[in-house]
Amino acid sequence: MADPVLPVPHRPGAVSMFFVAKAGVFALGFWIWLLVLVLTGDDATGAHVLAATGAITTTLVGVVLGIRLALQHSAAVRHAELKRLLVDISWNAFAAAGNAETSGKVVPFPTAPSEDERSSRDRISVFDRAPGGERSGRDRGGDRRR
Repeated sequence: MADPVLPVPHRPGAVSMFFVAKAGVFALGFWIWLLVLVLTGDDATGAHVLAATGAITTTLVGVVLGIRLALQHSAAVRHAELKRLLVDISWNAFAAAGNAETSGKVVPFPTAPSEDERSSRDRISVFDRAPGGERSGRDRGGDRRR
């Protein structure tokens, strides 16, 4: 039998990668502009300050967005692994319960009680029970209001 095609886990990043690349392009532009201004040999002007500020800011923005993208990617991979692990655990528990030779090896899945079992039990309100799970005096047969 062929291996089933596993669904691709959610991989965030198309939009995030766009902004990282956009910040990188702007940073590269500002760094080139600053390099051109420095190599022309003019005195420091407002253009130098603007180019340096733009280069530093866009570089930091690109780094922060890149780190965020990497963290989102690793979190998505961990989440997909965790979901796969939970499915494996639940499937193995289900298969073990169905294949158990004796009932002592595996805790059986809870089943709904039949109509006979439901009608034969006395129904007791949660408020009528004492803290230790015992019935209060009102349920033991006598009316305490006398």
